Amino acid sequence: MSDILFISDLHLSMRTPGIAGRFFAFLANEARAAGELYILGDLFEAWPGDDAIDDADEPCNGAIVAALRAFSDAGGQLGIMPGNRDFLLGETFARRSGARLLSDPSVVERDGSRLVLAHGDALCAADTDYQAFRQQVRDAAWQADFLARPLAERKALADALRLQSESVKRDKPPQLMDVTTAAAEQLLREQRSEPARLTLIHGHTHRPAEHAHEIDGERVERWVTADWSEARGEYLRWDGKTLTRHALP
Repeated sequence: MSDILFISDLHLSMRTPGIAGRFFAFLANEARAAGELYILGDLFEAWPGDDAIDDADEPCNGAIVAALRAFSDAGGQLGIMPGNRDFLLGETFARRSGARLLSDPSVVERDGSRLVLAHGDALCAADTDYQAFRQQVRDAAWQADFLARPLAERKALADALRLQSESVKRDKPPQLMDVTTAAAEQLLREQRSEPARLTLIHGHTHRPAEHAHEIDGERVERWVTADWSEARGEYLRWDGKTLTRHALP
């Protein structure tokens, strides 16, 4: 059985060439050697629609999709979960990258273990303003209206939303934007299945850590993936029995 790798929160764009270069090397080396990769949201800093793949002003998009396709064509199993920055990833992106788009949450089961995968933003339940916004932009009618607009207009709106989000976050207490214990444990109870050993893996918060929860008398681990930067990258590896954290050179 191949190992499984997990990453999230790369926030790739034209402004992050160092992260993109590290990601391309990771796909060609660590990910290809493992054979199975799950990207748990926010691969892109923003995604205004799948026609952005061929946007001449953003050639990095096509290069990223081509690198994902090379991994898939080499036999890699690739699952990508849309995040809060790239929730408009669609079927054209999936077809051209060779990825399987994942619902949030999703489950991977291996040899008596049940890995629950999430982006993590839906678990930040205390931030009620954000949860209302999330519900709005995940609505099918809202997305259809947005995607009907010209690409240039969508890009401008996405930039405006990103700047607004960054401004709002500066005024919020950090704990408000973190996963709540109650939301995490509710998800774990919903996904519990005897006798499988349960583990929750998510990103979004940019707070890599391991947490322990007690679910109906059973100790359950919650692992938070790291965000990537120009200086560092990180992935989680599942070898069939345990999760381990690995920094990229």
